[in-house]
This record gives sequence, C-alpha cells and structure tokens, in this order.
Amino acid sequence: MEEIRNFTIIAHINHGKSTLADRFLELTKTIDKKEMLPQYLDTLDLEREKEITIKMHPVRMAYILNSNPYILDLIDTPGHVDFSYEVSRSLAAVEGAILLVDATKGIQAQTVYNLEQARKQNLVIIPVINKIDLPHAKIEETSQELSELLKVPQEDIIKVSAKEGTNVEQVLKAIIEKVPQPKIDIESVFQALIFDSKYDSFKGVIVFTRVFSGKIKPDSKIFLVHSGSEGEVKELGYFKPHLEKAEELKSGEIGYIATGIKETEKVRVGDTLGKLDQRKIKALSGYQIPTPVVFASLYPQKPEDFESLKTALLKLQLIDPSLTFEPETREALGRGFRCGFLGNLHIEIIIERLKREFGLELVISTPSVIFKIIDKKGKEHLIFNPADWPQAFQIQETQEPWVRLEILTPINFLGQVLKILEDLGGKYIEKKHLSTERVLLIYEVPLREIIVGFYDKLKNFTQGFASMNYEILGYRKEDLVKLEILIAKQKEEAFSKIISKSKAYDEGQKMVKKLKKILPAQLFSVSLQAAISGRIIARETIRAKRKDVIAPLYGGDYTRKRKLLEKQKKGKAKLKEIGKIRVPHKVFLEMFKS
Repeated sequence: MEEIRNFTIIAHINHGKSTLADRFLELTKTIDKKEMLPQYLDTLDLEREKEITIKMHPVRMAYILNSNPYILDLIDTPGHVDFSYEVSRSLAAVEGAILLVDATKGIQAQTVYNLEQARKQNLVIIPVINKIDLPHAKIEETSQELSELLKVPQEDIIKVSAKEGTNVEQVLKAIIEKVPQPKIDIESVFQALIFDSKYDSFKGVIVFTRVFSGKIKPDSKIFLVHSGSEGEVKELGYFKPHLEKAEELKSGEIGYIATGIKETEKVRVGDTLGKLDQRKIKALSGYQIPTPVVFASLYPQKPEDFESLKTALLKLQLIDPSLTFEPETREALGRGFRCGFLGNLHIEIIIERLKREFGLELVISTPSVIFKIIDKKGKEHLIFNPADWPQAFQIQETQEPWVRLEILTPINFLGQVLKILEDLGGKYIEKKHLSTERVLLIYEVPLREIIVGFYDKLKNFTQGFASMNYEILGYRKEDLVKLEILIAKQKEEAFSKIISKSKAYDEGQKMVKKLKKILPAQLFSVSLQAAISGRIIARETIRAKRKDVIAPLYGGDYTRKRKLLEKQKKGKAKLKEIGKIRVPHKVFLEMFKS
C-alpha cells in the first residue's frame, strides 16, 4: 500500500514557491513536459500577470523512492500578508511544511509569521533556500539566519535552484523521510475538513477536503456539522491537478467531493463534513476563522447591475470565505454593498475579478476599518460607515483597532523606516537583530494608518527590500472625529471619513484641494468645504465658467455691454442659490484613490 505525505509550501511573495511546485510536477511526472507551463498551478490570469499566488492549489503526485511508492499531496499557498487566511487553511490539512526562503532577499516578516502558525499546528518544518543560482545570492548569510531562526544545524538546510532544478529531488526525499504519514483510521466515523470550495452548475458546490477518519463513496448522504446543510455525493476524487474521479476517499487523503448542494451560502469553508447517518460527530478543531479587517463599499456604475453584483459576490464568497458583504444605499451612488476584506491587495484582487470575470464596472469607496464608540449612556456601538457616526455631544469615548506591526529591513534603511513609523503615531515595542545586516522592528500602530498606501511607501523608501506583517491586537481609545465634505454647502456623505482629530486639518485641506482639481466647473462659483461638527476647517472655491456675453456686440455705447454683464452676474447669483451640483461617477473614483 502506498504511503501518504501531506505537505504545503509556505514562503513570502516572489520567493519561488510556484516555480518549486513546477519542478515537483515534472519530477513526479504528474504533468507531461509538453503541457508544462511556468507557474502551472497558478490558474488565474491575475496570478500570472502579477506573478503571485492568490488561491491555494492542491495537487496529488505519485513518487517512488527506494522502490517504495508514495503519494505526495501538496497544497500550494499564497505568500502575501493579505492572504494569511489561505495559508491557515492549508496548515490545518497537512502534517508538514516546506519553509522556502529566497537567497537574494533572506527571511521576510511574512516568513516569520507563517512559521509561527505552522508551529502552532505542530507541523514538521523542512527549511529550503531557493535561487542559489543567482550571482547576487547571499547563501551563507541566509543559511545562518534560517539556522538561528529554526534552531537547526546549517547542514540540515537544503539549498536549491527551483528554476534550474538543482537539488529539488533532495526536497522530495526530505518530505518522505521527515514528514510523518497521516494517522489512518478507516474504521471510525467519516470526518473531513473543508479547506476550500468552488461551484459547478451541474454538480453543485464542490468542496476540497482532508479526510481525518473513515471513508466515503459516491451516492453517500452527507451533512455539514456547523450549517446543518444536507447533500449527496455526486462525485469524488483527487487533484491531478485537474479533478480526477475515484471510487472512494479515505482517512489521510486529500481530495474533492461534489455535494450536489446548489445554494452556495449553505457551504462554508472550515466546516466539518460527515455522513448523514452519523450525525453525532464533532466539528474538527484547529481552524482559523477569517476576520475581515478592512472595509470598502462597492457600487455598480450602472444601477441595473445591482443584482449582477450580488450574484458575483456570492460566487466569489464561496471560494473566498474571508470576503463578507451586506447591502447599503447612498443617495449619491444608489444601491451597493459594504464589503469586508483582509487587506488592500485583497480588495484589488476582488475588484479585478469582478471586472474581468463578471464584466462589472464599479465605484469603490476609500478602504476603512471598523470603529467603536461608547455613548453617554455607556453603550458600545460598532461603526462600519461614517454615515452612522453620531453627533459629538452623544459620544463619551471613541476607539479604533490597533495592530502589532512587524517590519523586517536591511540595517542601512533603518533610518528611513523609523521615520515612516514615527509618522504613524504608534508605540515602539522591540528591535531584534536577525543578523549583522537585517533588523526586525516591532511596533503597535492604529490599523487605520497602514491600510492605505503604507506598504507602497515602505517599499519605495527601502528600494523594495523591507517587508511587513501585522496582527490585530484589539481596540484602543483614540480622539476620533468625522470629517465631512460640503459641496456648494451641501453635505456629500460619500466623501465623509473617520480620522484622528490631530490629522483632520491636513486631511481636510488635502481633500478640498483635490476636489477643486477634478470637479467640473459650473456656471456659478462652487464652494468646497471640509468640516468637523459643523465647524469649517478648510475651504476652496471653483470659479464659475464664464461665457463671453458681449462677444456679439461690435461697437455702440458701453452701457449696452454693462447691462449684459450685470444681467449675467444676477443670473449666476440666482443659479448659485438654487443650483444643485451633481457629482460625476469619475469624481468619486478619483477621490477614493489613495
């Protein structure tokens, strides 16, 4: 009987994880060389364009070592901080992990975080250094850093070139020798963890599962422990990496099950799958629940696309349970959805998929976080939208979420990074020297300060060498206010935002100046104001369009011209009193950009 090894690859973004997976597919002859493409498991166009992994991709490989056959189940995972949840899902379904580090960049903040998560799951860690073929690779330095981090001898670290295939076979051997075979328990009740899913119009929801005990065959009646949803196994099998049918799935294996359930909202990733006649089974533990930390509103540019947007979000939520959404309405924008995300890249990916896969053109609000207020009666309220912010006299205390921010930077950029961190108004916690050249900075900062533009600023200041990771700490007291924008003395709620009182004046000036540049001129002058609790803190004015009313006159008494100009002046004054500004959609789009 073939032994099984379930493992994943965890690494920072662009450290060569997908390329290493390609070499595995070639060595195990899972994919024919004629069909082989770079980053084969990255099936989305977006993944190939951005050269990052967005979705986890399972694959089953067969390999023979010392005349013994083995089944290797790999789950390829994303490397960006926004997709930490995807990593947690794969860690719950395997017994081992390859910790991959780029020899040219060394250990990154996300590497350290992923390692901590893998250790919490008691996984066997196999350290691997990649890109040793590059002329500027710092092999010895990276090896020393990794050795100190893992507390293992440097000779235990495998040095590879995933691109050239150098020493990749050693990694496969290490997986077989060091990662334990999963516990096989075929005789017990059937229990399987759902770690991903997708929708098929004929087979219903197809769940990706790791079977922990028992076995299951087609036509079996099934149910989900948490949701209580019931279904029937229409088909099951393995990932090769395409879906390949099988006669059964049993304890220790990773595979897929077509549930026949057509309502996508009934199936949630992280739920436990069982047989209908064994309803007393318990839910599997050790699974991280996704918690959105950044919120943005999505509105269709065409109001008639509202239902299409709702359907698209439901389909994306099935394969990405960290995406949340609920309906909301704004006078200026119509009907839309308030959506929760794991970070800015997560927002970017979802927006791009909505455009490409569903043909939707959207208006997107500026990303924000959930704030908390305590009113005069001592009652707590969560604020998802600036429109729900109460009057100042009703508020006793305001709070916002803080994070533990870890930044790993070369020591020669330390000064620039410290300057950026000072501007955040955070709290210094610790500084660790991973080596003579690299330092890990740990700060506590408001989440609001890092969700828009901070990562790009950090990369620019450090020429792309620094990396970051953050973890939610909870809510802390902060002096927050609602910044409102008035256009022609009319409040434009879509532009309102919650901000620290100390930064309100600068932000108000910035917003009205930007509006002045992008809002089309009218036939009358338009005032642009930023206000807090009714007090104006910044102002700009868009001058009126001027029509040359005296152009048709070719002479005569000047009083004729004066009369026309006076008439025009009175008309503009009347327009200013009764005129209402309609803000074009493209202005909202420009204002919502960071």
